[in-house]
Amino acid sequence: MDMHGSAVESQSRVPSPSPRDRLLSPDSHMDVQGYKWVRWRVWLCHLAVVLSLGLLLVVFHWRPRLAVLARCCSCPLALADILLIRDSFDQRHVVEVLTAEMEDGSVELLGELEDNEWRDMVPLHKEEKSLLHYYLFEGLRYIWLARKGAFCRVSVLNENWTCKDLYDFQKGLSHLEQSSRRRMYGPNLIDVPVKPYIQLLFKEVLNPFYVFQVFSIILWMVDQYYFYAICILIISVFSIGISLYEIRKQSITLRNMAQFVTNVTIRRNSGVEECVSSEELVPGDCLIIPQEGLLLPCDAALLTGECLVNESMLTGESVPVLKTPLPTGEGRYSSETERRHTLFCGTQLIQAKGGGSNAVAVVTSTGFFTAKGSLVSSIMHPHPTDFRFYQDSFKFLFLLGVVAFFGTIYSFVVLFKTDVTWLELVIRSLDLVTIAVPPALPAAITTGTIYAQRRLKSQGIFCISPPCINICGKVSLFCFDKTGTLTEEGLDVWGVMEGGTAGFSELVPDPRLLPPGPMLSGLACCHTVTLLQGQPLGDPLELKMVESTGWTLQEPEGDGKVLDAEFGGHRVLAVLKPPPQRTSTSEAMAIVRRFPFSSALQRMSVVTVARGGHSPFAFIKGSPEMVASLCRPETVPAQFSSELSSFSSEGLRVLALAYKPVDGNTDLRTNERGEVEKDMRFLGLLMMKNLVKPESGKVIDVLRLANLRSVMVTGDNILTAVNVAKSCGMVGVDEKVIFVNATPHTAQSIPTLKFSLEEGGAPDAQTSIVTRSLYQEGFDYHLAINGKSFAALCNHFPEYLPKVLLRATVFARMAPDQKTQLMKELQKLNYRVGMCGDGANDCGALRAADVGVSLSEAEASVASPFTSKTDNISCVPLLIREGRCSLVTSFSLFRYMALYSLIQFCSVLVLYTVRTTFADLQFLFCDLFVVTLLAIVMGRGGPSEELHPCRPSASLLALPVLGSLLVHTCMIVLGQLAALFITTSQDWYVPLNSTLFGVANLPNMENTSVFSLSAFQYIIMAVVVTKGYPHKKPLFYNWIFLCLLLVLFAVTTWLELYPGPVVGQILKLHDFIDMDFKMVLVAVAALNFLICFVVEVLVDNGILNCLRSLRRKRQSKKQYKRLNMLLCESPSWPPLNQTLSPTEHTVIQCS
Repeated sequence: MDMHGSAVESQSRVPSPSPRDRLLSPDSHMDVQGYKWVRWRVWLCHLAVVLSLGLLLVVFHWRPRLAVLARCCSCPLALADILLIRDSFDQRHVVEVLTAEMEDGSVELLGELEDNEWRDMVPLHKEEKSLLHYYLFEGLRYIWLARKGAFCRVSVLNENWTCKDLYDFQKGLSHLEQSSRRRMYGPNLIDVPVKPYIQLLFKEVLNPFYVFQVFSIILWMVDQYYFYAICILIISVFSIGISLYEIRKQSITLRNMAQFVTNVTIRRNSGVEECVSSEELVPGDCLIIPQEGLLLPCDAALLTGECLVNESMLTGESVPVLKTPLPTGEGRYSSETERRHTLFCGTQLIQAKGGGSNAVAVVTSTGFFTAKGSLVSSIMHPHPTDFRFYQDSFKFLFLLGVVAFFGTIYSFVVLFKTDVTWLELVIRSLDLVTIAVPPALPAAITTGTIYAQRRLKSQGIFCISPPCINICGKVSLFCFDKTGTLTEEGLDVWGVMEGGTAGFSELVPDPRLLPPGPMLSGLACCHTVTLLQGQPLGDPLELKMVESTGWTLQEPEGDGKVLDAEFGGHRVLAVLKPPPQRTSTSEAMAIVRRFPFSSALQRMSVVTVARGGHSPFAFIKGSPEMVASLCRPETVPAQFSSELSSFSSEGLRVLALAYKPVDGNTDLRTNERGEVEKDMRFLGLLMMKNLVKPESGKVIDVLRLANLRSVMVTGDNILTAVNVAKSCGMVGVDEKVIFVNATPHTAQSIPTLKFSLEEGGAPDAQTSIVTRSLYQEGFDYHLAINGKSFAALCNHFPEYLPKVLLRATVFARMAPDQKTQLMKELQKLNYRVGMCGDGANDCGALRAADVGVSLSEAEASVASPFTSKTDNISCVPLLIREGRCSLVTSFSLFRYMALYSLIQFCSVLVLYTVRTTFADLQFLFCDLFVVTLLAIVMGRGGPSEELHPCRPSASLLALPVLGSLLVHTCMIVLGQLAALFITTSQDWYVPLNSTLFGVANLPNMENTSVFSLSAFQYIIMAVVVTKGYPHKKPLFYNWIFLCLLLVLFAVTTWLELYPGPVVGQILKLHDFIDMDFKMVLVAVAALNFLICFVVEVLVDNGILNCLRSLRRKRQSKKQYKRLNMLLCESPSWPPLNQTLSPTEHTVIQCS
């Protein structure tokens, strides 16, 4: 048996369900290694821990893999006690294999239900007791399947359930089945552990940052820097206390949001209904839903009744959604494809209608396998941030460590020559390490992000992932949903046009003017609008459609038997009644079956009957292309395509309706959706005006001026989308739109790809002129593509996909999973992608993008890192400006903390060379009262009011950053040496006592001159590295920082010119009598500032770019920039009016 294996997810041909989609499940093929305890190794490790005074435990805490290798030996997975897991991010985790004893008969029972998976999974003991092997990882339970030779998620047991299987569970589970499943699946809890303070304290203290702090404090204590060490200890304790409080507070908040236990009613196989704790629910339980609704404790498929659900917590969508019963059939159930029939955990069920009885649902997922559990897990275990700034920060710390190493060697040599004791030699050398590598550096660079988060919150933008704020500063492309994001949520009915075999009728501006007939009935009935406390509730489009007909909605009251009897005994979901003046010509109609709208299917349908159960009809409403494809060809007008193009190009939202009579002898409640929605008769088109929000055009213009690319991703018609793109400025007035049409492989044809100008009907000569201008004169153009062509392009023309993505501005008729795929494909081109949307269909794309912004009234939604309360895209430039400000601030703080270390490092080395050092309180003054205060308020400066075309750098190891740091360090050293040499060159200079070293030599002239200049340098560098234009407001806007600079400058000048006897004695400062000498030191500091400031200005203006001319010009590391250069040089791109096949193409590749 293999000693290595994998933890596999369920594999399927349909998209994975939303509870654990691929975005939230990167561990689909984790590498798992099995290990078994070795007793003698364990005892040997215990001994090593004692001998090392616990240091080995710290190493094991930092490197759990070493702990496993030291205590265990490799073994087959089936025999493992410990597992070493390596996820797709190459991070390692150690988990313990747990066992659970199964009840007699449970394995056989579950073996029948689960296709014998359990039989070969559980070894049997002599007592014939069955033992289940499993482990928990990020809240998910993985079970051992011997037949697969791997640990699999426990959800593998129900991954192949069909809709028919779910209906079979409607009778309920027995007590034995329920108990056995509970042992397999575990409790239905989204358990967020809240660790006790003592455990948090140990974990926090063992952080390398605090271990380094403890090491430093001990070293300072030994070196008799008591006051400084005690102050740093107090600050560290205070910092740890705040950190522990915040961590525990966040854990409690998340647990209160995630963990929910209530009493629910379930049905047993005996027919008895029992009230049990939701913690006991398992997949397969039959859940009875009360009419007053409840907060869902699990994911469940709705089998009977209809439910109105508020899903804003999961999706950010504030409009309640109507859930309808799951269709019967042999098709495999997936919560993603059956969203409109699935009740998700954590959503608020507002009301349930069961047609005289309670609604019934079957539990499909529990615990962390639910939609809510998945999102909570993504918060508890976020993906590693792939951002260059954070990666470079660790590399930079390593460089400082190298500097500290060489400084330590230098100090060791210098001190060795002074005949100090070995203890003093070691202490002084190690002290340099605590100076060169600032332990407060990681904490300091987060202050800019904290300030930005507060400013965003005050603007109504809430963030659940603060590291994403800095990433906002590097966004290069922003995608926008159309309806409700770029355009108004509400729609106004623009007109109706009936169609048939004879063609289209005249446009009717008001549906009330339509004659009685199927078209009017379809408009009144084909929707999912429902009543809540007497008020209609539903999709804004459908609300407007129903309102335009003048018909009124009535829903059953009580058990609904009165209405059922009135309409032929059919279970009535809703009744639509014509206005009073039309009751003589139109009759009321009852909806008896609903198939809700699906983004993937692009349609919805209903089945209706008239009074007495007569005249059953099926109505369908959806995208014109989809509806027409489901109609009998002879019923679709010949002018369908031209009329649709005409209305869509005007920016109208176009829907098509169709109907057909239904056989009244069939059971209308059991008809399959596919049967209902085929062989329809085309009715006509409904046009709705969707106005562009006034803010959209302004924001797109701001982004364009900032060289940020804007892309529209919508489920609407491509012509409508192009019109909106032109209206909001994504496509300029003089810019051409080229449509990308790709067809998939069929039995009759091979895949094809064609690029055609939007003026499809233009004469050949005119097209030739436009094409020649496009190629020769650099005509600006945009590509537009729909979902079907996008799928064909990905599958059959992958070599063209990057080039299309580089130029495409409009993506229309995109399904939710295609939106998600688009985000990933754009990221492959090295774009930093932002996504702004407002609906449930955008959730996958919002999570896949580098920066996701959900427009929602909810204060925070787990659907995306950012949630904005404003209902327009004006939040996007604000977010980018704050991101750039935060990134620039983080850069400034990082550079300042590095320069602070280098200033102190250099000054200490200089003083070591002359056999002295800084006093305890001198260190304290510089570290606490100068550097710490400046670092805290430096990040308060707000963002610039405008978006600059140039984005800030994210690399700490770039030439301008390293170059400026090198120059500043040289100026620092020269300044300190100048102060020292000027002092020693004075006539009144008195040399140090050569028989003493360090603090024993204080006060002295050398120490005072170097200390005074270094104090000025801390202030100087704070001014030099603080950036303003173009991404931040000028320095004087940060008035607290400005005032602090002035105060510190005044205090430092006072300490230099006249410290006084008391302060001088406290700080161990030598009292220079020569005022001219003191003014010279101030002048040296002023010259130091002037040189560093000029150098920084020159570096900001690209003076170091001349060095790049000395080496061969390199291509950009970003693929989209390299590809853009190649396309600009290509004389035949795009290949207009040519039909390409997979074997006929010219490949343009990026090397």
